[in-house]
Order: sequence, then C-alpha cells, then structure tokens
Amino acid sequence: MQRNVIEIENLSKAFKTVQAVDNLSFKVKEGELFAFLGVNGAGKSTTIHVLCGSLKKDSGTVKVYDKDSADKTVLNRMGVVFQNSVLDKSLTVKDNLVFRGALYGLFGEEIEKRITHLASLLDFSDLLNRTVGKLSGGQRRRVDIARALLHKPGILILDEPTTGLDPQTRKLLWDVLANLRKQENLTVFLTTHYMEEAAEADYIVILDAGKIAAEGTPLSLKNAHTGDSVSLYGVSEGEVTSLGAPYEKIAGGYRVSLPNTGEATQLILQHPEVFRDYEITKGNMDDVFLAVTGKRLTGGKEQ
Repeated sequence: MQRNVIEIENLSKAFKTVQAVDNLSFKVKEGELFAFLGVNGAGKSTTIHVLCGSLKKDSGTVKVYDKDSADKTVLNRMGVVFQNSVLDKSLTVKDNLVFRGALYGLFGEEIEKRITHLASLLDFSDLLNRTVGKLSGGQRRRVDIARALLHKPGILILDEPTTGLDPQTRKLLWDVLANLRKQENLTVFLTTHYMEEAAEADYIVILDAGKIAAEGTPLSLKNAHTGDSVSLYGVSEGEVTSLGAPYEKIAGGYRVSLPNTGEATQLILQHPEVFRDYEITKGNMDDVFLAVTGKRLTGGKEQ
C-alpha cells in the first residue's frame, strides 16, 4: 500500500482581508502524479509556498514524510520548479547547477556525474557552457527541472512547468518525469493549465476560492461531472430526432448528448438501425473544470 508523503489538514492562510486558502485538506501518495488545479488566485501558489516552508500558515497542519513542512530535513527531500525561472542569467548552465549542488553538499566527481546524467536525460549536454541568459524558454525550463532534481528528491513540485513551451519540449519533459516516477518512485505534485496533462494524473484536486471544489481520479471526476456524447454519421436528422435526446449538427453527421455511458449503451441497443456508424466520447477535464467551477481553464488562461 502506498504511504502518504504529503498530508495537509485544515490549512488556512489569509492576506489581510483575502482568504487565500480556506480550511484545505488533502493527501498525496508516494509515487503519485498529483494534479492541483485552479484559476489564478484560487490558492494554489499559496499552498505550495506553505508546503515548501517559505510561507507561514495561519492554522492547520502540513506534513511531508510525517514531519512539519518547515523542517529542514524535509526541505532537502523536495525539489521545486516555480513558474518563473530562478536561474542566474549571468552564469553558465553548468555554474548554476554546480552552485546549487553545493547547497546540498554535492561536490567534485559526485556533482559532475549528476550534472552529466541530468543533462543527457533532459537533452541539454550541448548547453552546459552557455550563459543562461542566452537560452530559449524551453532550454531554460529543462535546466530548471535539472536544478530541482540535482539532490534526488522524493517529491518534485512543478508549478505550471510547461506553460508556453513547444509540444516537443513538453513531450520530452513528461517522458523524463514518467521514467523517473517508474525508476525512482518519484512523487510529482503538479499545477497546470493544460487539461490534457491533468488527465494523466493519478489524482486531482480542483481548487476554487481557496476551497476544494472537487477531487478524485480523472475517470471518477468525468463520470461525476460530465456526460457522454455519441457522434452519428450517415444518418438523417429525422433518425436522430427519433432518439429523443439533445443533439447538434457536426461535420458529416450529428452529436447526441447523453448523461452517461450507460444511457448511451441503452440507446444503441434500442435503436441499432440508427447506430450504423458512430463513436462515443466521454467528457474531458475541460468539461469537468467548467462544471465544477463555472470557469474554463485552458492553455494558461481562465475565462
């Protein structure tokens, strides 16, 4: 059974009259990809700063590996990649990593091996002697993640790590993280505006105005908060109307909206003559987020 590596209970934090986090409770299991979702201002960053010990909580408990999150031994077991790069632009990539490694007691051959390994893993071996200020956004992000992984943390916190990155770089980062989770049982705590990334998570918490609006696996959330749609092709509108369900016209056919897969299956069994060419699509995480919060969250923007 997976143990809990993060346990947050009744966490609250206010800034003057603004209640950023309001009685928040959740747990993260070891080796899990945990997605923490919410629009800007929902309380995600505040929670992360408390989790990392850089912000004091007003009340509640925040434990990492059964210790208070402010404990220095706990901090050494976490790696953090913030939204904005913390690399020194005037130094080379290698110097940034060497200086960071020294903070964790990594020197000489040990840090050299670790940098070589991570540079190969994240595909920036040819950039080690380049000044960080001359890197592209994608290159800098790869180095940011290497910096957070230098000391082999058990938990990696990623605060919107792929916003603005090209698809190739995003795929590289997720492939690397998938391998690390498999090989080293790395726990990944993720905030993201990309719902396709959240859909790959083991567990999701959706935050709204500092409170949990919904939580569960991607499948359970989709089953609870979205319906299914059936796209029908090669049929007449009269045939679709006979099904007695809401529908809309799409390219080459019609899309019928249904509450769940069970009702879709029942309709197919009742009207096999209409379902000659069709496909069933389950609601996605964008639909879940909209249903739960009343807002859309796509590609770094809320609506």
